[in-house]
Amino acid sequence: MTGLPASLADYGPAALSAVVVGVYLVLGEPLAGHVLHRRFEGRLRSDPNARRSFYLRLLVLEWGLALLALVIWLAATDVDAAAVGLAWPTGPPGPVAGVAAVLVLVLALASVRALRGGALARAVPQPRPGSSPPPQGRHAEPPVHATLALLPRSRSERRLFTVVGVTAGVCEEWLYRGFFLAVVAAVAGGLPDVALVLVGAVAFGLAHAYQGPSGIVLTGVLGGVFAALYLETGSLLLPVLLHAAVDLRFLLVPSSALPEVLPAPRAPGGALA
Repeated sequence: MTGLPASLADYGPAALSAVVVGVYLVLGEPLAGHVLHRRFEGRLRSDPNARRSFYLRLLVLEWGLALLALVIWLAATDVDAAAVGLAWPTGPPGPVAGVAAVLVLVLALASVRALRGGALARAVPQPRPGSSPPPQGRHAEPPVHATLALLPRSRSERRLFTVVGVTAGVCEEWLYRGFFLAVVAAVAGGLPDVALVLVGAVAFGLAHAYQGPSGIVLTGVLGGVFAALYLETGSLLLPVLLHAAVDLRFLLVPSSALPEVLPAPRAPGGALA
């Protein structure tokens, strides 16, 4: 992709702010995601509104960060819209990125059948007969269960999850592809596209560290595909559409195919333990 910032001088007075937000996306966002997820996990069994509360906090965080990055870009003196992907595609993606994008879409659609068949519910370890009950506590939920519990169940949750999916497509592509890669290019100066793809993949994977090692790898691969699409087309349009499609596929999964969330045990007297 041509037109990326050549140096931090292109940002003018916004240079320091751009670097600070870029560093936050790599180091701060994993911590924020961990804290947000742990708070959700702590309320999962006892609060019926835990899922909606998590969605709303996520929306505030992502739109707030995206708007901050937008303000910093607007304050930059020599970074135009094309340099951050706010332009129409200059052409189709290359063969490697194109095939990777099609493969991601095909696998996402194919996974819907497995998801609808209860693959997610079976992914949650079930206690064996006669085994000790799982530990109880604020953060005792198995990690895989807590992550899958983020998926919507009720009609109102599905409506809000739709907003979350679209938000992830728009805000995360703007932050991790348009804004972040422009900052990396300005700091490093002259990095090849392959290096930018790798940096973008690592940053995006770390942002999903709350999903565990497998989540980091999976989202890192997706981040690399999105970055390649962006750099080869010069636009965020295709990455936004593909990203949103990957997330919104969960709306095709009925609630009956998702793992149940057991209520918190009650202490003597009827109070929640």
